[in-house]
Amino acid sequence: MIGYYVHHQGSGHLNRARTVAARCPLPVTGLSSLAEPDDWPGPWVRLPGDDDGDPAAFGDVTAGGRLHWAPVLHAGLRGRMALIARWIEAAAPRLLVCDVSVEVALLARLLGTPVAVTAMRGERTDPPHRTAYDLADLLLAPWPAELPEPGWPGHWRAKTVHTGAFSRFDGRPHPAPGEERAGRPRGRRVLLFMGSGGTDVSPGEVKAARAATPGWRWTTLGGPGGGWHADPWPALCAADVVVTHAGQNALAECAAARRPAVVVPQERPFGEQAATGRALTRGGLAVVVPGWPEAEEWPALLERARAHGGARWPRWAPGDGAVRAATALADAARTRKGRAP
Repeated sequence: MIGYYVHHQGSGHLNRARTVAARCPLPVTGLSSLAEPDDWPGPWVRLPGDDDGDPAAFGDVTAGGRLHWAPVLHAGLRGRMALIARWIEAAAPRLLVCDVSVEVALLARLLGTPVAVTAMRGERTDPPHRTAYDLADLLLAPWPAELPEPGWPGHWRAKTVHTGAFSRFDGRPHPAPGEERAGRPRGRRVLLFMGSGGTDVSPGEVKAARAATPGWRWTTLGGPGGGWHADPWPALCAADVVVTHAGQNALAECAAARRPAVVVPQERPFGEQAATGRALTRGGLAVVVPGWPEAEEWPALLERARAHGGARWPRWAPGDGAVRAATALADAARTRKGRAP
């Protein structure tokens, strides 16, 4: 049995967990404050939330800089940690996958459960991250080994499995050209693909970019003024250029579609997306800009991305990353030699 903790922010953590769990040869139990997805392959433990109430009463949530989120005297935090502990006691999992929470990783290890941590790019040398990455038996890095995160200590690298990026769309066929364009006018198309994790871009900036590119037809999924669709695959495949942020999940889905991209990293804790943007630039995988461009820059930028193409994306997302991750987790669980009392 493997436990899989899924953070509730955005949709990327859950999509990644679903993709890996579906390919894991061992039973997987999900633990999250998110609702159970319809396609989850095993049990699901719904956890209380720990971010409601009056923030003024939360106290020092970092415990003196040693944790990331531990609100003081918060019933939700107390309840979720107690529920995780009870589940570990009852299920005796061979491994807990943490995507992501320093506090949950620490709790599991204190209960004697081996931990796999899904790593993230950016500056992760603060004390809480060091604690989680140091105690982990395994670090899963959803990016290619040839584009590593600079500055990692040797003992982190030694226990890291680089899977490459992966998404729920890996291996899915592209729609036939006739299906893509059925009922739609011809012309170059931009997909603004910003997801649900928050964005630095304003509706006015998007409107100005549209107005400056009359030869392009824009569709927006997520972000400012955009709708959402449970299955963005057809829209991704139909786009001549995808404009996206640098979140791991959005990039993995763009890479699976092999579409040309303009990547605009957003402000995130620990500089995660900025670090991802630098890796993309090193690999020559996409057109990366440091912030939302001025309106007059968009025509040349879209043409540059279109000319660059998406043929280099297999270097980032080889297509079997979820299988690699599931295999690594199963191997780690099987090799742990527990001893009954």
